[in-house]
Parts: sequence; structure tokens; C-alpha cells
Amino acid sequence: MNLAGKHVVLTGAAGGIGSQLATLLSARGAQLSLVDINRDALNTLAQSLTMERCNVIVADLANPDECRYIIEAAHQHFGGIDVLLNSAGILTFNSFAATPPEQIEKLLAINLTAPALLIHHALPSMLQRGSGNIVNVGSTFGSIGFACFGAYSASKYGLRGLSEALRRELDGSGINVVYVAPRAVKTALNPQSVYAMGKATGMHMDEPEAVARRIIEALEAERRDVYLGWPEALFVRINALLPRLVDRALKKQSRSARQFSTGSESA
Repeated sequence: MNLAGKHVVLTGAAGGIGSQLATLLSARGAQLSLVDINRDALNTLAQSLTMERCNVIVADLANPDECRYIIEAAHQHFGGIDVLLNSAGILTFNSFAATPPEQIEKLLAINLTAPALLIHHALPSMLQRGSGNIVNVGSTFGSIGFACFGAYSASKYGLRGLSEALRRELDGSGINVVYVAPRAVKTALNPQSVYAMGKATGMHMDEPEAVARRIIEALEAERRDVYLGWPEALFVRINALLPRLVDRALKKQSRSARQFSTGSESA
């Protein structure tokens, strides 16, 4: 698809991947409804872009009422939504037993419930027009569950399942559903303990700029499922067929995760 003049709602816009996505979308001439909870960072981002093509929406995705407000505010400013790009997310790195219940609730609300509600609120208009694009940014962890990332893996598994179900439900409607699954990315989403574990285990981590480019490429090509990184993309396939084999392959990383995990939470 040609993004020039298209109205894109981008969540997590002030984050590491989100800000790169906003820059790339702006360069392609898109009209942007930028969504984030961080007002100052969001305004700074908007000022760095073409202001007349930016609509700043400060909102808390953990609040279901604000998910409805986001779609309403986007419609009021630029009209119909051509692309809903769910990029926002948070992460906890801790044993599941030691993770506070409120952290689990917040993570699931932002990573899974919010995208589902935003899609729910945006779909009627897209269906009426017979066109639209939904892009959900998932994770390798949405196909391979990792030790000490239990809640995060659950949220991304759910997002992957939602994307697959919607793609089948919306077949023939003119609405395309894209699911992009990066491997680990070097952003503020990760607490320092994740970097320490990554160094100890040789974990591959990508720059946010590179991941953002791949997401935009997937959107422009109207792809379906895109898994980033090698050999992680291969492990996704293996895990789907032979999960017990992957259990054995991840034993060392699981031990390191238990060693380095701290219960840190980042947005």
C-alpha cells in the first residue's frame, strides 16, 4: 500500500520502536495520530515531524475507556482510520510466582486487551468503508514461551492468536491483518537485567530502527505473518512442531533467566 495521505493510528509512539515508526511513516507522507502516555516525549516527537500531519493523543492504554477515546479522537481529527498500528507494550522479567498480580494485570491490559479494544472500536468504520489495515507488533516470545517472561509471553501468544483469528474472520472484507514478531530489541522496554542475561547467553538483539523498517515494509507489502531474526524465525517453526526439543535447547537460557531476573517493569 502507498502510505502517502493515509491516516495511521500509532500506539507507543514515543517508545524506541514507536518513535522510529513515526519518523518513517511521516517521511512517507502519512497523517499520524500519535498515542502514548508520556505527554512530554509525545510532544517532542510531534515537533520533530511535520506538525500539520500529526495529531497527539495522550492516553493510558491500561484504561479501557481511554481506548475508546483514542479511536474517537483520531476520527475527529483526521477522519477514517486507514491503519491501526499496535506498537505499545510493556515487559516484566521475573519468575511468574514472584511477579506481583498488579504487574500481571497491567501487562495483559496494555499488551493484549488494549490492542483488542482498539481494533474493536476501529473495525466498524473500516468495515463500512471496505478497507483498512491492522498491524500488531508481537514478539518471538509469542511463539516460544521463555522462562521468567511468563506474563509477557502469554500476552504476545494472545496477540498472535487474535491476529490469526481476525485475519480469517475478515477475509474478503478488504481489511488486512499483519502480525510482526521481532526478536529482542535494544529499547528502554528492557531492564538492565535483560541486557546482562543477553550478554551472558549471547542473545541476539536488534536496533529499533531496523525493526521499524521491517514493520513498515510488512505494512506496505500487506504481508500476513513476519518473524524477524535468524535463527529465531527457524526456532519458531521448530517449536510449533517439536516443543520438547526446544525445551532441551533452552535449558541453559532458562537457568540464566532465573539467575538474572529481577521483576523489573518497563514501558
